[in-house]
Amino acid sequence: MTFENNSIRSITDEVRSKWGWFVALGVLLLILGGVAFGNLFIATIASVYFVGWLMLFAGVIEIIHAFGVQTWGRFFLWLASGLLYALAGIFFVFYDPIASAAALTFLLAVSLVASGALRAWVGYQNWEQKGSGWIVTAGIVTILAGIVIAIGWPVNSLWVIGLFLAIDLVFQGWTFIAFGLALKK
Repeated sequence: MTFENNSIRSITDEVRSKWGWFVALGVLLLILGGVAFGNLFIATIASVYFVGWLMLFAGVIEIIHAFGVQTWGRFFLWLASGLLYALAGIFFVFYDPIASAAALTFLLAVSLVASGALRAWVGYQNWEQKGSGWIVTAGIVTILAGIVIAIGWPVNSLWVIGLFLAIDLVFQGWTFIAFGLALKK
């Protein structure tokens, strides 16, 4: 047990000595979040390009994987899956990133409504538990966010994904700064 405690303590000490890197990363993420807030359209398109390249890369890997599968039935399933992924990636990156942003925004709205409904239902099912009201409230807020996005679709497709990216970058930045400063103490 002592060895384990010493190992954890040495890892903690090593992480503490790097507190400045966490703060620096947080500042960088805050700056990037500010840049994204400065032009939500470009942040949205950059996100679409990133997702498109990932889909294209994943599709190529699935196509390559299909040739490693031994049976013909599975070969065609992996090949079809890889081709669909690669074609979607090509559409995102090379054909029409604005239409792709609209598709992603619509999927985001549907996902928010579905996950919010599930969260509210789980909270309601556990109503006798302490804190379940917060779960129901969070679910309702998530449903409303999805509905607001869906109502403004497709016009808001030009900035919603960029807004989510900017908000995430800012929150991650503040989190890393807070973590780094807490490590310093």
